[in-house]
Amino acid sequence: MHRRTLLSAIAATSLLAVTTGCQADSSAAAKDGTTTVTLALDWTPNTNHTGIYVARAKGWFKDAGIDLRIVPYGSTAPETLIAAHKADFGISYQEGVTTARAAGADITSVYAVTQKTNVTIAVRAGRDGIASPKDLDGKTYAGFGAPYEKPLLQKVIQNAGGKGDFKQVTLNTSAYAALYAGKADFAMPMPTWEGLEAELSGKPLKNFQLSDYGFPAIYSTLVASSDQYLKKNPAVAKKFLAALDKGYRYAADNPDRAADLLIAQNKSVLTNTELVRKSEQLLAEEYYKGANGEIGTQSAERWQAFTDFEYKAGLLVDGAGKKLTKSPDASEFFTDDYLPAAK
Repeated sequence: MHRRTLLSAIAATSLLAVTTGCQADSSAAAKDGTTTVTLALDWTPNTNHTGIYVARAKGWFKDAGIDLRIVPYGSTAPETLIAAHKADFGISYQEGVTTARAAGADITSVYAVTQKTNVTIAVRAGRDGIASPKDLDGKTYAGFGAPYEKPLLQKVIQNAGGKGDFKQVTLNTSAYAALYAGKADFAMPMPTWEGLEAELSGKPLKNFQLSDYGFPAIYSTLVASSDQYLKKNPAVAKKFLAALDKGYRYAADNPDRAADLLIAQNKSVLTNTELVRKSEQLLAEEYYKGANGEIGTQSAERWQAFTDFEYKAGLLVDGAGKKLTKSPDASEFFTDDYLPAAK
């Protein structure tokens, strides 16, 4: 459903190299008086992007004087485009922003699309002998090759009472297919897409929530920008996020209608309409809104907890690729100042 690899030290260093010498221009004014804003996607259109397409279909970007240009996902990650000032905004995730920002890249999270961590540890439903992550010791994990996967799983397994010893293989198929084919014992799929896909395929999964075993909550899907863009275009940024927020709030309150709008604009990609509608319903029920009903907002506590985990795991490096000697101040990695409710 979206990229599952974390920016490596090499990627982060390369990102800084791309950024060097780049100068961001203020948002381009179109002939009709609107302001062009670019938004880079992190994958092909899916339900993580619903609010964007809802707002576009409803004309809310246009009403705000914004000509939204959606940049399809390609070979260059949104984090790289944002930090190099080649895209005004982009879809990202907490691991990506944390790694890039720690390395000195100009990227800042401005909107949390999902409040609940959208990844779980999963095994085949009914799998005998696995009642808790502690039972994963000695088993085989099918992953995506991201550096954070092993330390994350070790921490969860250890918190559950295990040792954190397991084997790893890299996925070349879907998580549920690998589990049912006997190629691995556990994986980390997204319940709002792969989990539902597995269920619809007759291969249901049993999930263990990371937070149930003391792992910090993760902002799995974010909208990010650069400090340079935000400082040069504060009014446009606020108008953009106001329209975006309106789109995600509509999706949270009207998942069926929102799914229809998403599908209508991406018919060639979203051919499994049942999966899209079930995904949208689940996101609306459990993921868009926080415990207190908040949408879009982020907290310094959550950012710092995850950043501290990455630092302790040795995953954060500077622009030269050297491991950091202290955990960064994660309050600099995000801002809520451009949200509609911000004063």
